[in-house]
Amino acid sequence: MSIKNKEYRFTYTEKAQEIIKQLTLEEKVFLMSGSVSMEQFFLDFLVAHYNHVPYPAGGNERLNIPPMKFVDGPRGSVAGNSTCFPVAMGRGASFDPDLEQRIGQAIGKEIKANGGNLFGGVCINLPRHPGWGRSQETYGEESFHLGVMGSALTTGVQSEDVIACIKHYAFNSMENSRFKVNVKADKRTEREVYLSHFKDAIDAGAASVMSAYNLYDGDHCGHSDYLLNQVLKDEWGFDGFVISDFVWGVRDTEKAVNGGMDIEMCNTVHFGDKLVEAVRNGKVSEEKINLSALRIVRTLLAFTENSEKQYSKDIVASDNHIKLALEAAEKSMTLIKNENHVLPFSKNIKKLAVIGKLADKANIGDHGSSRVFPPYVVTPLQGFKQLLPDTDVIYDDGSDLERAAELAKSSDAVVFVVGYDHNDEGEYLADEGGDTSTVEQFMGEIIKKNPELLPKMQEMNEGNSEAGGLGVGGDRTSLYLHEDEIDLLNKVGPVNRNSATVLIGGNTILLNNWKNTVSSILMAYYPGMEGGTAIAKTLFGDVNPGGKLPYVTPVREGDLPTVEWDTEEIIYGYYHGYAKLEKEGVEAELPYGYGLSYTTFAVSNAIFEVENDKIVGTCEVENTGEREGDEVIQLYVGFSNSMVDRPVKVLRGFKRVTLQPGEKREIEISCPIEKIKWYNPQTNNWQLEEMEYEVCLGTSSANRDLLTGVVNVSLQNN
Repeated sequence: MSIKNKEYRFTYTEKAQEIIKQLTLEEKVFLMSGSVSMEQFFLDFLVAHYNHVPYPAGGNERLNIPPMKFVDGPRGSVAGNSTCFPVAMGRGASFDPDLEQRIGQAIGKEIKANGGNLFGGVCINLPRHPGWGRSQETYGEESFHLGVMGSALTTGVQSEDVIACIKHYAFNSMENSRFKVNVKADKRTEREVYLSHFKDAIDAGAASVMSAYNLYDGDHCGHSDYLLNQVLKDEWGFDGFVISDFVWGVRDTEKAVNGGMDIEMCNTVHFGDKLVEAVRNGKVSEEKINLSALRIVRTLLAFTENSEKQYSKDIVASDNHIKLALEAAEKSMTLIKNENHVLPFSKNIKKLAVIGKLADKANIGDHGSSRVFPPYVVTPLQGFKQLLPDTDVIYDDGSDLERAAELAKSSDAVVFVVGYDHNDEGEYLADEGGDTSTVEQFMGEIIKKNPELLPKMQEMNEGNSEAGGLGVGGDRTSLYLHEDEIDLLNKVGPVNRNSATVLIGGNTILLNNWKNTVSSILMAYYPGMEGGTAIAKTLFGDVNPGGKLPYVTPVREGDLPTVEWDTEEIIYGYYHGYAKLEKEGVEAELPYGYGLSYTTFAVSNAIFEVENDKIVGTCEVENTGEREGDEVIQLYVGFSNSMVDRPVKVLRGFKRVTLQPGEKREIEISCPIEKIKWYNPQTNNWQLEEMEYEVCLGTSSANRDLLTGVVNVSLQNN
């Protein structure tokens, strides 16, 4: 429901202009100003939880302009006690944009019920390296996939008359250095790899954008005339408004406003009186203020005036939404090993050993700004006990290897639950660059006024807050499991070959130092409030896993781009992930888009054609096994004939399909010609190469899983 996609866009522009004529300078600046005090912002972490109610900005009661009311995400609505969906990385593994759109609708409804009108949780940053602590908040490593999934969430949220805010624009792929790092990239890398998915979401109608903390090419993203004015607003025609990331997203009044920032969030430090003074001193033109006010008022009117979408709090964490969270968790489950078809386990077993400290933990991901507070969380252990009432389900945390081995030996089946939690990866409040003296100042003032809150603050500082504290995970320095978990799998795993390892985490976990000790491996990501139910149903066959890895798993961490997580400057290269490995001829442990099933599929009769402005691939997919199952057919385009440096191939389409045993269906996937162009830095334009392109259809990025053909594309096709 973006303004530019509404037939009456002109009407709202006219209305907004008439309103702005009646506003004083102070009132217009107030529209651009977050209304949460710094003290209240930090008090929320100690007393309730961050964003437990929507955070307002602006508004004007005299002229009936509603305030913008921000609610964070992307696991769900952070406000209230809302439905907790799997993290975006898990939902990315579903490769199901229709499901993501339905999740967006559910989130939009819950935000409405909690009093909000903007969802700040469409996170589409690209993880240059899987160690990025907040990569769980995004959908995967592939720009095209990010664009499709982010657009689906945007469309779903906005169908409920809630503004979708895409973030963090741009180049936000590091956590520990996010307040200080200056990112550099050449123009092709910038446009083809790191900005293209933002453009996709803008084209899908996203009505708001949040800037990033980091610098790009020497300018803070929240001050960047190039990113905000030249690219986003002028070149892409974005007609919504830009908000800053919170507290430190704006560092300078004049630079931010002149650079294209429309609203300082979530409190006013550099706008407000300082901005009024800057206008009166001639350092910021009032026309700049008018343009921001127009964007804000026009968007708010378009999404709130005459909206019939109203919901009571009964819809928050309602049965239908919880069922949707379970469906999302089930569709995310990614089976990456199943030796001798050990899975699914039989429900008739008498004794099940569940081993690992994460098996009995409500582990739904990062404890930073993305944290959702659902009414309950089903742990893996609870999931097994609920599914298997007649089975003796015995839990052991795995700390005593001898005891765990005895349990495994005496059991009919063993499930290890290992991986990460919020202490290992997630949002991080840096010691440098983030003006933490401000944090200390306000926290100190809060404790003076409320000394009973001191224990909670100390708990937060230790990184163990279960009551809404700041996240402490930061970036991962290793992609391996913890040493104690590696020892557990290597020493206890071989005791019973009727075994499965469930991995919990937000991105790539390396396998090479333990994978042979267990018979099966299931990647569960952070699966949300119904995660334990989905894990149990998958391992015991009520659900046939159909998720696909939204990232490559290398054999060695050195196969990925090098990264220094504590740095003031970094150069982002053109290649990362599966594209880097393929370009360098390095074999992956697991390819991008990989995932097994309890049934088998055959892909045949691939045909590739150019029709008007699209490359179209068709094939037949048949379920050749004995169970209903889902397969994700993926379309890749290759560039071996290119005259410029390009990847071996890139994902340019996908479709998830459900097939009954013996069922065969024709699948068609199309790729717009626009999506195979390269960005020419000499002309600052997208350019189509007239040549023969390889086109592939199959079940992962690995050549062995693909059927390949060629098409000739000319300028006449564009």
